[in-house]
Amino acid sequence: MTKKDNFYVYGKKPIEELSNSDSFSISKVFIKNSIAPNSYKNLTDSLQANSIPVSVVPEKKLQNLVGNVNHQGFVAQLSAVKYTDFFTWMEKVELSKNPAVLLLDGIEDPHNLGAILRTAAAADISAVILPTQNQAPVNATVFKTSAGTAGKIPIIRVHDTNQGVKDLKLAGFELMALAADAPQNIWEVTFEKPVAFIIGNEGRGVNKQIMRKADKLLSLPMSNEVES
Repeated sequence: MTKKDNFYVYGKKPIEELSNSDSFSISKVFIKNSIAPNSYKNLTDSLQANSIPVSVVPEKKLQNLVGNVNHQGFVAQLSAVKYTDFFTWMEKVELSKNPAVLLLDGIEDPHNLGAILRTAAAADISAVILPTQNQAPVNATVFKTSAGTAGKIPIIRVHDTNQGVKDLKLAGFELMALAADAPQNIWEVTFEKPVAFIIGNEGRGVNKQIMRKADKLLSLPMSNEVES
């Protein structure tokens, strides 16, 4: 069913089956806070193994999501597009062509995420990597804001930004964190190997811990006093 521009399935058994057969279609799972955790341990184990975020919420939240239905205390929000596994994607990438990817670090506004995906597709970015933690999922609002381009670029889901950094470094990517006060801007650098641009939160920017792991800090110059 759909509601508020999102897609949902509900009920413990359907969500368990979806988690085991098509986990990349799930953005997030909501579980009623009055249900004993040991009664759904198999489900949470499966969700954790597939890096699917879980929120324990009151009954009112579930009703707001899906209405007055027999949800059994379990609701899954589905993505508007299919996520991709990093290592599956890597099998198809030609590193000799120096691909560029975006690694997002806490983009919270779905409209901003949609705009990033649209820009990435226009700039021929090879993939966009999203953490499951503190990150807006790809829902119908994101898909609409991206003008449909969200379905045309691989969207890779990782557990958190640290995992994304680790995977990219092992794969041979150079990490460039975008920061307003960086000593170099993006137009002053020649990219001679696969590169990942790390884009931070709308307010606080790239996490400082992540920034320390980057190979370089780069700014993206803006004209006419317009903030990025």
